[in-house]
Amino acid sequence: MKKHVKKGITQDRIIIWTGNAILIVFLALILVPVVYILLCSIMDPSVRSSVGVSLDVKDWTLEGYRRVFQDDNIWRGFRNSFIYSISFTAISVFVTLLAAYPMSREDFMGRKFFNAIFIFTMFFGGGLMPTYLVMDQLNLVNTDWAVLLPGALNVWNMILARSYYKTVPGELREAAAVDGATDLQYFFKVLIPVCKPIIAVLCLYQFVAQWNSYFDAMIYLDDLEMQPLQLVIRAILVQNQINPNLVANMEKLAETAKLADLLKYSTIVISSVPLLLMYPFFSKYFEKGMMIGSVKG
Repeated sequence: MKKHVKKGITQDRIIIWTGNAILIVFLALILVPVVYILLCSIMDPSVRSSVGVSLDVKDWTLEGYRRVFQDDNIWRGFRNSFIYSISFTAISVFVTLLAAYPMSREDFMGRKFFNAIFIFTMFFGGGLMPTYLVMDQLNLVNTDWAVLLPGALNVWNMILARSYYKTVPGELREAAAVDGATDLQYFFKVLIPVCKPIIAVLCLYQFVAQWNSYFDAMIYLDDLEMQPLQLVIRAILVQNQINPNLVANMEKLAETAKLADLLKYSTIVISSVPLLLMYPFFSKYFEKGMMIGSVKG
């Protein structure tokens, strides 16, 4: 008997050690690029191109960050991204919660049919050109709504919210009905307050998705004043374009290229800061919401 117990303990330890080793590898795969970009954002490009990444403080510079904070385009992109992300999150979460509620009700007629329609849209779409023509016919091109409305209802998020609703005890709805509450009153006054974890998860998902998004803005927004931060970063990363004001005092093309290289890393770091600051406030809801919402399907 003791042999079997000892063998079981040894196997458990092997599994735990193996799991920890795999987690350490994944952690390294995440941290190494982050640390590399952070170091590149404070390193002199000429030093990095000649000797590589250096930990010597003498080779570090904050010129990239100083230039970034002087660029009006980047500040405007930050402002637009915050407005788009917050507005999109509010619209998306509200629509998702409303859509998920009837889908979670067993007495809702046609529930299976509508669920099938929702799931169908996860695999098949209308395509870029038809979507653009629809947006153009609705006069939404080159407006804020062109960024906020497409993709406002995420079917996967709706499924998460629907699964979470099913974990709420049915006795709450029965008690609300006895007290004379309508479905709307039950939804807003009873159900929503007890669904804070899944709401926090959806807010985090949608804010991050919109903050990192650039494709819709690139397709539908022509006005430079309306472009989000990600398009400004794209201009630096892909097109290697920077504000001429940043290089007004630089005469050599090589120096301009070095500055562009330094700016792209500095901008990437700065654009990631809001997301890093958000997560600690949502983490306690994030784990609970994901676990409870995955109990029922």
